[in-house]
Amino acid sequence: MNENEGLEKKVEKAITKERRLENNPIKPNALALIPFVVFIVVYLGSGIILDMSGMEMAFYQFPAPLAAAIGAITAFILIRDSNFDEKFETFVKGCGDSNIIIMCIIYLLAGGFAATCKAMGGIDSTVNLGLTYIPPEYLAAGVFVIASFIATATGTSVGSAAAIGPIAVAVAEKAWIPLPLMIGCVMGGIMLGDNLSIISDTTIASTRTQGCAMRDKFRLNFWLTLVPAILTVILLIFFGGSETAVSAGDHPFNLIKVLPYIVVLVTAVAGANVFAVLVGGTLLAGAIGLFYGDLSALTFAQAIYKGFLGMTDIFFLSMLTGGLAAMVNKAGGIAYLLATVQRFIKGKNSAELGISALVSITDIATANNTVAIIINGEVAKRICYKFHVDPRRSAALLSTFSTIFQGLVPYGAQMLIMAGFSNGKVSPLEVLPYCWFIYLLGISAIISVFIPFSDGFIRRDPWNFEAQKPQSQVTGSDEKAAAL
Repeated sequence: MNENEGLEKKVEKAITKERRLENNPIKPNALALIPFVVFIVVYLGSGIILDMSGMEMAFYQFPAPLAAAIGAITAFILIRDSNFDEKFETFVKGCGDSNIIIMCIIYLLAGGFAATCKAMGGIDSTVNLGLTYIPPEYLAAGVFVIASFIATATGTSVGSAAAIGPIAVAVAEKAWIPLPLMIGCVMGGIMLGDNLSIISDTTIASTRTQGCAMRDKFRLNFWLTLVPAILTVILLIFFGGSETAVSAGDHPFNLIKVLPYIVVLVTAVAGANVFAVLVGGTLLAGAIGLFYGDLSALTFAQAIYKGFLGMTDIFFLSMLTGGLAAMVNKAGGIAYLLATVQRFIKGKNSAELGISALVSITDIATANNTVAIIINGEVAKRICYKFHVDPRRSAALLSTFSTIFQGLVPYGAQMLIMAGFSNGKVSPLEVLPYCWFIYLLGISAIISVFIPFSDGFIRRDPWNFEAQKPQSQVTGSDEKAAAL
């Protein structure tokens, strides 16, 4: 009896709190979005100006964290509903939000793992392993598979492009495979891996902003990706080969050096704690490097730190955009954006399409899929809870659609790097018709909105919106309260 009374009080308390929030909502304010607009304009505008001046990698020359800082300064100036101390407190709380800090720590650990694997020769061995056992007539399909695995294992599409790009171009020239087609293979593979990897910026950002587990997002993305990947391989086998293809030569590899990638993938998918997975993977990679003499104790430590430093941009960007989002939210900017988007949302399907459209447009504007996710993460989460879209589904859509357009924008880093390896022989626009996987992924993602073929485990374990976690994780009194 006492237990039932306790549950009733808990439920009543939750209802009272919700009613209080409804009676005192944040008033929508379009002007509060100006700081976000300033951030995007500075970020995009600098890239356009530098590109017109002929600078290479123009859209990546102006530091994104500085653009976010300019947006934050704009917020301090324009938002007048509180004094400076209150605004600063809001900004700091946004920067120090637990999701932001967790995200940043994961970034550092992922960077340390990737850098250590590279330093001990893991990337080279992985690439050469594939090239050794792939028949020459299937090189295009093989390069796609290799690029997919490397990007999934390392969590970076940009790094994967830099690693496999020169080899792919050399293979294409020796095997008489059209360069645009081969570059399209690599683009599809690295974006597949970026979308699937549990250590990629996109996965970390999408799962942390939506409050779901990486494993669940991976499972959704796997089924969204599977058919497009298979179809791409089939298309490449039939249309990407050459009767005159020749062997690209010897490619020495060490299977042991591939092991850290496999261990990280398997343990992460099995549901192990991501921090333990990344630390364990880094230690394993370091131990292999020490055993084979590729690393010393000092160079091992330096590799980890180099990986940390490689994540400083996204680290600072996440913190600053977290603070900026908190200020914009308090001033009513997020409420205005939600109200605008919701005019076009009639149910779960249109809500999912709205989330997908928001992150796609933002990525086109910023040419950075992680930035696009961080900017739209809070809005997407609110749409989820209003229209009962499973946050695991939202995380998958944020990651997938930002990845799709990141792979298609001609001024994206990945495309510019790959086109650069051709030494001017191929332009990004020539590559676009051959990005078969990316187009197929887009079709698969849109179909999944109306035919939820990837959502089997979600239907078996639905999201408990009151508890803010899957129903299977709601136990004891929480489960009973949710049922009332």
